[in-house]
Amino acid sequence: MPISEDLLSILCCPRTKAPVRMLSADRLAALNARIEQGGVTYQGGEPVEKPLQEGLITEDGETVYRIDDSIPVMLVDQAIAGHFASLP
Repeated sequence: MPISEDLLSILCCPRTKAPVRMLSADRLAALNARIEQGGVTYQGGEPVEKPLQEGLITEDGETVYRIDDSIPVMLVDQAIAGHFASLP
């Protein structure tokens, strides 16, 4: 079940307070390809081991938060940052 527009309108990055939007299918596929290759980490330093089903990206394009079972995981140490400059 997708995230409701009402919920999406109030979500923001807990660190920067930047608004978030859904990660596009192209960017999600590109990020998941990098995750499968290895080397993508969460802010807390742990490797991202599973591809994302869905994600939210900050408006500035700097940070992605995963969505697990339609629940946004808006925890700073579980954010993925720094891998998006070259994504489509």
